[in-house]
Amino acid sequence: MKEQPQANVVFIIADDHRGDAIGAFGSETVQTPVLDRLAAEGTAFRNMHIFGGLTGALCAPSRACVHTGKSIFRAMIAKDGSGWVHSNTIRPDVCLMPQRLREAGYRTHAVGKWHNDKASFARSFEGGDKLFFYGMSDHNKVPVQDFDPSGAYPQEREYIASGFSTELFTDAAVGFIENYSEERPFFLHLAYTAPHDPWIAPEPYASMYNKSDISLPANFQSRHPFDNGDLTVRDEKLAAIPRDEDEIRGHMAAYYAMISHMDAHIGKVIDALKAKGIYENTIIVYTADHGLAVGQHGLMGKQNVYEHSVRIPFILRGPGMARGRQQVEIASNIDIFPTVAGLCGVEMPAETDGVSLLPVVAGEKRGVRDIVCSAYRDVQRMATDGRWKLIRYYRSRVTNTGTDTLQLFDLHRDPWETEDLSADPACRGEIERLAERLSGWMKAYDDIMAGVPVFPIAATEGAL
Repeated sequence: MKEQPQANVVFIIADDHRGDAIGAFGSETVQTPVLDRLAAEGTAFRNMHIFGGLTGALCAPSRACVHTGKSIFRAMIAKDGSGWVHSNTIRPDVCLMPQRLREAGYRTHAVGKWHNDKASFARSFEGGDKLFFYGMSDHNKVPVQDFDPSGAYPQEREYIASGFSTELFTDAAVGFIENYSEERPFFLHLAYTAPHDPWIAPEPYASMYNKSDISLPANFQSRHPFDNGDLTVRDEKLAAIPRDEDEIRGHMAAYYAMISHMDAHIGKVIDALKAKGIYENTIIVYTADHGLAVGQHGLMGKQNVYEHSVRIPFILRGPGMARGRQQVEIASNIDIFPTVAGLCGVEMPAETDGVSLLPVVAGEKRGVRDIVCSAYRDVQRMATDGRWKLIRYYRSRVTNTGTDTLQLFDLHRDPWETEDLSADPACRGEIERLAERLSGWMKAYDDIMAGVPVFPIAATEGAL
């Protein structure tokens, strides 16, 4: 693939956008014409998974993985999930994607959400607008800050911006593009808070989906079949338990409305690039921090390792890139930084856990990983090779919640993860194979949060 070291980058990251909730990826309900066009003009990865997180607020650790190319166990200042600072503060000695591009001569500019620590933001960006340093807010009352050259960003500088979050951040991004006059390329980091709840898209999008037309997914359940370790987290309280079919359809309609509204505004950013005459020389990246259940498996949130929560969209569109290719090979969100750096002709820091996906983009390899794993708190671990998927559940020694059990799914035959095959003697070999890989993955991070047991193969004995 021909390198385009002077190409601009627009890096768009959404909040809570599930990997399959895009029309181009097979959804027959949600309307995303802009993202569909990006996928048609570029390369999309359909099996991108998040590395995970140690607290219920998965936004922060997931973003840290994206920006550092490192696991949560190596990117953050500590590995103890009992404190918020451990889940959002990036180590000061770790280099971030925008920081590395800034060092390489890119003008780095941020708009929207930055859910990690302010020090990591300050060393990454030399400009910004409408900056939001929290996890969520009322979409019509977003507390933002202007760019602070000192990097301090004290709370007293905050003000409530006028307008809906998606529109507010889009306008700021468009303004940056329209007014950009420097010769050097730019890296624009556009981070939406959509489609995170509250799901209150403006009209006409709020009325775009009628819940009576919404079909419940095949894995809808009235409640999760066992204690997964975090059934009382905030997200799980967004709907009544047991889950009511009509209520879930309403939540799905509202969630899709948020996505379609955001999609339309991404279109405005693309229009600004075209009007500026730089669209063809701009790398556009679209991804999300994690997915969301919204009724699947009896869950509402992202605090689990089912596909609806750990799989995210990843679309690349830019100069010299293959068009209309949808890759099904597995990847991890720690692979995003090395991939973007390679597209920009920028060297990675000496140490990274991620692997560049450029050989896949160029058609030189079918994939760069044969397995991906995810972690959630001290209660869930997952390993998948793209077909077989093993989920290991623990009972927390800290909260005394959770269940010591496992699940096994054949994703080719059962993409909705509805048929647990862990008790099938014929599948014992798949369990042992994935258990061994998961155990090795966990041992690779020997400073995992204290009290979390490594997953030996013997741990499968009682579950067969």
